[in-house]
Amino acid sequence: MRLALALAANGRGTASPNPMVGAVVVNHGRIVGKGYHLRPGLPHAEILALKAAGPHARGGTLFVTLEPCCHLDKRTPPCVPSVIWAGVTRVVIAQRDPNPLVNGKALQTLRRAGISVTVGVGKSEAIELNRAYNHYMRARRPYVILKAGMTLDGQIATASGEAKWITGLPSRRDVHRLRSEVDAVLVGIGTVVNDDPSLTARVGPRFKKLASKQSLRVVADSRLRIPFKSRILKQQHAAKTLIATTRRAPAARKHALTKLGVEVVVLPSLRGRVSLPALMRELGRRGVTSLLVEGGSEINAAMLRAELVHHLRLYIAPALLGGSNAKGVIGGESPGRLAETLKLKHARTRWLGADIVVEGDL
Repeated sequence: MRLALALAANGRGTASPNPMVGAVVVNHGRIVGKGYHLRPGLPHAEILALKAAGPHARGGTLFVTLEPCCHLDKRTPPCVPSVIWAGVTRVVIAQRDPNPLVNGKALQTLRRAGISVTVGVGKSEAIELNRAYNHYMRARRPYVILKAGMTLDGQIATASGEAKWITGLPSRRDVHRLRSEVDAVLVGIGTVVNDDPSLTARVGPRFKKLASKQSLRVVADSRLRIPFKSRILKQQHAAKTLIATTRRAPAARKHALTKLGVEVVVLPSLRGRVSLPALMRELGRRGVTSLLVEGGSEINAAMLRAELVHHLRLYIAPALLGGSNAKGVIGGESPGRLAETLKLKHARTRWLGADIVVEGDL
């Protein structure tokens, strides 16, 4: 199962909105086939592993990280009939599929076919691997990671808004990798106006080359203030862009943005701004299973206040900025009591060059 889990991880950033799945076929103590799911529309891990095993699959054991699919509501045929036809006598599954079209149904079908089924081997690792998929199947909204680069005293920019570059090169490289692994990246209009980011995932020593996989760029812009010369709008060839706005936005600007090839979606407002819960529902409707928040202090505060963040990742540089007018990582008003502080669960730290990465669940 460890090998199957390692194989599954090869689909990170490409398999979505499908889950990452790895499979291994063993017969008489020898690995005779293995495979993993790379991207939607391509064969599933079980099919590839069984095909590689060929006739050697008969009488063997299939190890798979997720319950095999048994429904027709997808691009590829269901896997369960192929597993039965291959003649394996045992299937070992790490995790049941939370998809209601599958959940437990494949187990019943395999057992009715006389195949021995074991569930739960490597379960915790499998659940961790597909956090975003598991959450999406339960909530139909994206799994949200909030990321920020900051100083030791919690600042993300100077009073004038200067923020490049607080953290070092290894941290920046890690962020580009993270961008390529999620389905979408979200910023507020303030970040676009002040920093003019491209929000693309890039590789290479100077981050000049676009990564093979680009995420949807999402901008929350309640009045469509986005500058037409911004990099996000000028680089439509690099990645798709979705701007979430409200009815307060001028129709002329919406029309102009649409002509540029940018999709604009009008959502309900909340206190004069785009309703972030409504935006999460809209992204979920579009099949976005994972979202990276890379905005400034205000959208960070709004997402946290709305309890929409599931995981926090902070890149902390060994530097102090100081000053009461610098930009903190979380804007808005501070709670009046320490009892109201947000506490990370399963917090962990690691070194990344000279920076420290702190992350955990909310």
